[in-house]
Amino acid sequence: MKIRKAIIPVAGMGTRFLPASKAQPKEMLAVVDKPVIQYIVEEAVASGIEEIIFVTAIGKRAIEDHFDRNFELEYRLEQKKKIEELESVKKIGKMAKFAFVRQAKPLGDGHAVLSAIPFVEAHEPVAVLFGDDIIDNGKGKPALRQLMDVYEKYGDPVTALMEVPKKDVSQYGVIDGIEVDEGVWEISKFVEKPPADKAPSNLVHIGREILTPEIIKRLPSVRAGKDGEIRLADAFADHIKAGKALYGCVFKGTRYDCGNKLGFLKAQVELGLKHPEVGKDLKRYLKSKSL
Repeated sequence: MKIRKAIIPVAGMGTRFLPASKAQPKEMLAVVDKPVIQYIVEEAVASGIEEIIFVTAIGKRAIEDHFDRNFELEYRLEQKKKIEELESVKKIGKMAKFAFVRQAKPLGDGHAVLSAIPFVEAHEPVAVLFGDDIIDNGKGKPALRQLMDVYEKYGDPVTALMEVPKKDVSQYGVIDGIEVDEGVWEISKFVEKPPADKAPSNLVHIGREILTPEIIKRLPSVRAGKDGEIRLADAFADHIKAGKALYGCVFKGTRYDCGNKLGFLKAQVELGLKHPEVGKDLKRYLKSKSL
């Protein structure tokens, strides 16, 4: 079945970006001239998504405003003949149909997905994209579309995989499994933040998923962890234990973890260098400052 909807959890408090995130959502911090969340929505839309459900929390109203129309701004831009800026603003609200739902308590990514389930039909699969990750693939196939292709081939849930240096695996959830096609793995195990010498691989899963109705039905019965949070990874683990198939897709593209300061700065520089307006000047500036 075609995937038409995506869930984007954006309810986190963004404490790693304080004080910048004190009065604005971290997802609204700009990379060059667009907020992080817009890059993620653009990836979803370019992959064929038609409806997007944001899972928000108190203090996230700016995200709703960003994807709504601002008639006063549009009027002023039109009056000043700033046509290019006007078109860039108008198209934001037309990219997809948007819905917003509050996550009542911060009880994990699985709980965030459950908060959005009333907007999803019982029989339909749904994509999930988390609000920290920008994945740039230039003019190539968007990362989410790559996952959707795997789902359409196998009909089972899919998670995004990325290779990391062995020394870094302890920061991630790591998978074990067998490669069934180029870049496609059938996953047999999830290991959460293992020591490097005990990790089954250097393939880690990050914030892109395709959830099937079977996974969604399993989520309400997933036991909360010691921290009281319901995790999608635990739903995947239960799915595997039940003898069901779960696939991983090693996506092509560059991932920027904009949930941490260094990843955010890397995104600013590397995407800035590709920007048609400032790229050449930025490159010249960086060369002048190189040590």
